Amino acid sequence: MKDFFRYDTMEERESLLARARNVALNALQQYDLAWERIQFIHVSDTITYKVETSTPDTYLLRIHSDRWSKEEIQSELIFLQSLNTVDDIHVPAGIVSLTGAHVVEVDTIEGYRRPYVTVMKWVEGEHVKGEMTGAIVSRMGAMMGRLHEAVSGFNLPRNFVRPIWGADSFRTELAKLERYYTRFLSDQAWTEYQHAIEKILSRLVGMEKNEQNYGIIHADLHAGNIVFKDDLPYPIDFGRCGFGYFLYDLAGSLIGLYPRERMTFIQGYENVRKLGTDYLRDLECFFIMFMIENYCHHASNPEETSNLVDEQPYAQALIREFLKGNPFLFIPIEPVDMDKVQQ
Repeated sequence: MKDFFRYDTMEERESLLARARNVALNALQQYDLAWERIQFIHVSDTITYKVETSTPDTYLLRIHSDRWSKEEIQSELIFLQSLNTVDDIHVPAGIVSLTGAHVVEVDTIEGYRRPYVTVMKWVEGEHVKGEMTGAIVSRMGAMMGRLHEAVSGFNLPRNFVRPIWGADSFRTELAKLERYYTRFLSDQAWTEYQHAIEKILSRLVGMEKNEQNYGIIHADLHAGNIVFKDDLPYPIDFGRCGFGYFLYDLAGSLIGLYPRERMTFIQGYENVRKLGTDYLRDLECFFIMFMIENYCHHASNPEETSNLVDEQPYAQALIREFLKGNPFLFIPIEPVDMDKVQQ
């Protein structure tokens, strides 16, 4: 059987989206929704659609990639249900099908694996448009702090299964990058990436793990996964949630921010939850790790190649500072001159 998610080429991507739309339409028949319109949103680890109904309610339909088991998807929904019981936290909530299932398996074209589908209530709000103010960034940091504070008190069921984000998962992601790095990296740049990878893995070995620095994390809480309503931020898209260091989660949010905004985010976080006095070295390690993982994820998508090429002057400058042991999170770093690198 072929994986349902196959899109290493543009032709495979078009074929995937055609299969996915049929799956989405078939899946909707398994829910008691007076739906009127379905709109494609995005394809990544899931294929997502916005579902509008004849009622005021709107929903999010997700077709999950083959990498996630049914137990992992169910555990994500259990986690979200637990978060929704915490004051000042509002996250997406899954709904049940006509058979009472939170996760449904849907028929597709013969020869492909049947994908899992979930439907969730839509979280109302808007993404930040234009430049973010300090107040917005600070509220985003405080929101992450509340999430990390909340999970420390959860009692998880025995059958709770979510990925672990650490050295092993990093190595798994790197296998994909090794296959596709030539699309956007020179051999010299790849050598520096490998040195950075070795340094990250070495650092991870010596990291202490305890209830204060480790737990269930969102693992992808960048600005695109945050919506604002009445000036308050709400997290969405927990599809990557799992076990990991809180600093890893924090690093994932900082990547999309300017250096001056990163400190503001951390200050907002520390208004809720204090970091240790020596957190910076580990945070910078996770920053580079998260950045490389992003490239691992996007490397196989031909539509992303030009973006990956454009980002390299900045990415390679950050990697060089990391390898030198220089601080870089809160300091503007000059991009690498790619013309000189390629000479």
